[in-house]
Amino acid sequence: MSTLAITNARLLPISSPAVDGTVIVEDGRIAALGAGVAPPPGAEVIDAAGAWLTPGLVDAHVHLGVHEEGEGWAGDDTNEMTDPVMAAARAIDAINPLDLGFDDAITGGVTAVNVNPGSGNPIGGLAVALRTHGRVVDEMVLREPSGLKAALGENPKRIYGEKKQTPSTRLGVALTIRTALAKARAWAAEDPEERDVDLVSAALARVLAREIPWRQHSHRADDIATALRLAEEFGYDLVLDHGTEAHLIADRVAAAGVPVLYGPLIVSRSKVEVRHRTPAAPGILTRAGVPVSIITDHPVVPIEFLVHQAALAVKHGMDPADALAAITLHPARVLGIDDRVGSLEVGKEADLVLWEGDPLDVRNRTLRVWQAGREVMRRDDAGEAVIAPR
Repeated sequence: MSTLAITNARLLPISSPAVDGTVIVEDGRIAALGAGVAPPPGAEVIDAAGAWLTPGLVDAHVHLGVHEEGEGWAGDDTNEMTDPVMAAARAIDAINPLDLGFDDAITGGVTAVNVNPGSGNPIGGLAVALRTHGRVVDEMVLREPSGLKAALGENPKRIYGEKKQTPSTRLGVALTIRTALAKARAWAAEDPEERDVDLVSAALARVLAREIPWRQHSHRADDIATALRLAEEFGYDLVLDHGTEAHLIADRVAAAGVPVLYGPLIVSRSKVEVRHRTPAAPGILTRAGVPVSIITDHPVVPIEFLVHQAALAVKHGMDPADALAAITLHPARVLGIDDRVGSLEVGKEADLVLWEGDPLDVRNRTLRVWQAGREVMRRDDAGEAVIAPR
């Protein structure tokens, strides 16, 4: 049994108040933590010397590995835009673990991500939740599938409108989604031994059975209202991805109990749908009772800036504890992996990040990063990040 003790740390468990103390890791899991915890005999001891220890950060909406940096068209496998309904397409089949962004994620303290297909189609495909360090994507999986990506609004309307085919309007996009879901509902009601093989309907049936959430790309408030309407009609678990104008109808989103993955924040108002983007929105939504996660949409915002976006939200009124939860525990819950990661709790896997100081102070860097108790990043004598071999 391997045992690690990180002592003299400022612990930010997320699920409980901060405390100065020690974390004990045994065989990749947190065995104990707190102010009165002592290292057991034979443990490897790391003296944090007052540095801050958090759970690994979680980004619930990225395109890591499917939209590779510095590769151009050859590394862009984000959207299969040859058919509006691509529910059976799986992001895992296009992820390159050697994408440079994975190392950036680790250096930025991000230990878990959700890789989505893009938003070019009304229904884009199945997402996967991964750890950010690994050699083969199958060995990095935390949950697969972790949701089914869909899109309303400008993106699918523009892409298929330019092709002069359905859908070319918002009502056409909603019709495309509704038709596919209705077909899947009818397919699921058939005798399993007699119905035809239908990979699209099979994927959508998992949403209808509430096995996985429906991940709805939506920016404008009217598109968000459509997302809520469809979810009520078909009875699935809805997650709002982006939710740029969700703060304008925060009461309705809160009443529906729907989480919002807000972001990216550090971007310009690059299209009509995001003209009301504001870093104040995460705080507004949280105060209204909406579960909020903050996302980078990497590579739209480089993933190492996830914590910087949380700091920006605090600058614009979000409570610091809520901001930290928005990049740890809340996204872990959305992904259905909060029993494993997202907070410092006994029994959870030891995804840990040691920071120079308060992670919401953008001057403070990561010092060391662990995934399931294995160190995957440290700083050398010159302060440069060293990533562990895959």
